[in-house]
Amino acid sequence: MTDARLRHGRASLALSFFVQGVAFALLVTRIPAIQDRYGISDGLLPLFLAAVPVLAGVGSVATGRLVARRPPASVLRWSQPVVLLSLPALGAGTEMWQAALTLGVFGLAVGALDASMNMLGVSLQQAYGRSIILGFHAAYSLGGILGASLAWAAAYGDVPLVLSYLPVVLVLLPAALLGSRWYVGAGDPASGDPASGGGEEPRGRGAAVPFGALLPLCMVMAFAYIGDSTVSNWSAKYLQDVLGSSEELATVPYNAYMVTTLLGRAVGDLGVRRLGAVTVVRCGTLLAAGGFAVVAVAPGPWTGLAGFTLLGLGLCVIVPQTFAAAGRRAVESGGPGAGNAAVARLNVFNYVGFLIGAPLVGGLGDAWNYRGAMLVPMVLVLVTWRYARSFESEPDRYGVGHERPRTVDVGRGGDEV
Repeated sequence: MTDARLRHGRASLALSFFVQGVAFALLVTRIPAIQDRYGISDGLLPLFLAAVPVLAGVGSVATGRLVARRPPASVLRWSQPVVLLSLPALGAGTEMWQAALTLGVFGLAVGALDASMNMLGVSLQQAYGRSIILGFHAAYSLGGILGASLAWAAAYGDVPLVLSYLPVVLVLLPAALLGSRWYVGAGDPASGDPASGGGEEPRGRGAAVPFGALLPLCMVMAFAYIGDSTVSNWSAKYLQDVLGSSEELATVPYNAYMVTTLLGRAVGDLGVRRLGAVTVVRCGTLLAAGGFAVVAVAPGPWTGLAGFTLLGLGLCVIVPQTFAAAGRRAVESGGPGAGNAAVARLNVFNYVGFLIGAPLVGGLGDAWNYRGAMLVPMVLVLVTWRYARSFESEPDRYGVGHERPRTVDVGRGGDEV
């Protein structure tokens, strides 16, 4: 595959990650407005919110089967427009059944989207022969910051939901469709490389990877998202109710968390290339656990804010590297089709962690206290240290003709090649 096609594929996939970050932030940050529009009660709202990640898990599993016949690029091409169009549809409805249907479609499509994006990201990284996947997730974080900012502006200006969503979709949808022309996977279909994710030729599933081999990475993924959902759901309440901050200051921790997530991912690929994935993941684990510890013992709101900021720097590297490790291990043992299936399976634990995190911390906080509750995700994140060696791989083969062997191989903890 030519360098130009790789660069175009990398840019187009980064655009898809960015667009998805905007779309997801626009949805989750306007939940109060959606609840008011449809008259969803406080008791019924958790059911609506839980249905989205459950259906996303279904969509991810279905994608794992679908890519045995169609390349991930095809799944991404249709799922991203569906996700985007779900937003104005949700903003335009008035009946409860319309909200349920639209959120259901959104959930299924976002599961397919997340799985296929990360399949392409993993295979493209393998084509490059060096770590680039953190850059894709940095684009997602940037999109999330922009989406949350647009949602804040719409809420501040009291803009109706459909009018706040429609202009964004009208800009992002054509951009995503245009960018999808350059999606590529791990190889060029014209060359006969079976690892290609950008062509339209169906690919075989490859040898299945036993679930036991992926279990450590699945646990790491779930625990990382428990930590992430703790920040998104409880940081504001914790700062205000436990640490006595003002209402304005209580809105800052999640923004600070998102900014440090973006910064960490922007430089994370360089860290993996220089130090290896194992070292980077272990550093991220310690930073994340330290962040939770600071939050749990914080004497005041500013210390708590520092803890949530530290969390962003730690957690940001774990999820992308977990996807990369799962795909790499599967490809090494079963071929490219197995890599796609492994990424789809791992992606389900993204939603498992999201589902567990909020009620886990909230339940412990109500039954015990919120300081103690913050220690639970800290302990779970520390489990990643135990499984850090799962992020190692055999030396990359640098077989695409455009990368030179490096002193530190991708995914190894500083070993020379």
